[in-house]
Amino acid sequence: MMEIINNIFVGDSREVLKTFPDAVVNTTITSPPYYNLRDYGNENQIGLEDSLEDYLEQLCLVFDEVYRVTKDDGTFWLNIGDCYARGGEINSDGRRGFSGAKGLGYKNKKVDGLTPKDLIGVPWRLAFELQKRGWILRSDIIWSKLNPMPESCTDRPTMSHEYLFLFAKNQKYYYDHESIMEKTVGTEYTKRNKRDVWSVKVASYPEAHCATFPIELISPCIKSGSPEGGLVLDPFMGSGTVAQTAKQLSRNYTGCELNPDYHKIINNRLRQGELF
Repeated sequence: MMEIINNIFVGDSREVLKTFPDAVVNTTITSPPYYNLRDYGNENQIGLEDSLEDYLEQLCLVFDEVYRVTKDDGTFWLNIGDCYARGGEINSDGRRGFSGAKGLGYKNKKVDGLTPKDLIGVPWRLAFELQKRGWILRSDIIWSKLNPMPESCTDRPTMSHEYLFLFAKNQKYYYDHESIMEKTVGTEYTKRNKRDVWSVKVASYPEAHCATFPIELISPCIKSGSPEGGLVLDPFMGSGTVAQTAKQLSRNYTGCELNPDYHKIINNRLRQGELF
């Protein structure tokens, strides 16, 4: 147990999590690689599978382990966005992003049964599969982006939201609703239970990719999903915002990151106490 507390492991979360003991994590908060969006230059990365079914299965292998390491009263918060089916050729000169990540915005995304321009429904397909594997889906929070990426498409509304799903391991679970209550509109003193549409700006971090997990999205999950001194897991640590936010909120953290360069970024941020 002492080995995983406040430690970030370099490696494939499908394998690293197998070394964790059972039922030790209070809450997991993560934003995994999206389907065919970005190439991080690692042959073991999730997100570049040839089929949507394989992509979902690889994520579920991770989240099966998350289920095992979660306490009986634990929770799991999953942020994931959607994309559209596409046909035609794969863009061979994808735009290169931060830390060597290569953008795949025009990569072929053929899905059986769908035609080009069909919204794939990735978040809900994954959520339904996780229900089959034992997770209880408690909430579908809408992350309404205050500064969404511009789109050239003019035959539909601009996509400006993502999902943040709340799953529980059991029917009775830890959830401190008072810690994240919000002010009632038009009053200064009255508070209400937090609603399920969260308006948060997209964050960025110069050394990482251009759309990191925002603190304002992570903080309510940690506050409501774990007590002080609890253990917060992120199996796709990225630039380390979940770990850093957990530390700032007096929680312990643990997690995995496949990319050694990102692991260095995480450790530097944790040493410096940097919270952007």
